[in-house]
Amino acid sequence: MRVARVRPDKLDVLKAWFAEAEQRADEVRATFGQEGVTHEQAKLISTADGPLLVYAVECADYEAAGEVFRNSTLPIDAEHKRVMAEVLDGHVDTPVLLDIHI
Repeated sequence: MRVARVRPDKLDVLKAWFAEAEQRADEVRATFGQEGVTHEQAKLISTADGPLLVYAVECADYEAAGEVFRNSTLPIDAEHKRVMAEVLDGHVDTPVLLDIHI
């Protein structure tokens, strides 16, 4: 899971992108197969300091999934990278308080 600040003036761009991703769910699922991802969820939290994006990814190997994503040439991954670069304004340090796996 990652938490990032969202540029307030780009909030509509972020929301539009995730709405488009929902419409392109088959393409998103195709990336899951390559990355070993089984579930992704994005949530928006409003704070006094501005909006935060909480992005959770479920997979067997987070580092391997990230490497595949970073090297992906799929159009939807390229668009995702472009939009995230435009709308995000740095990551927020979030200490892990609990992490239990089966």
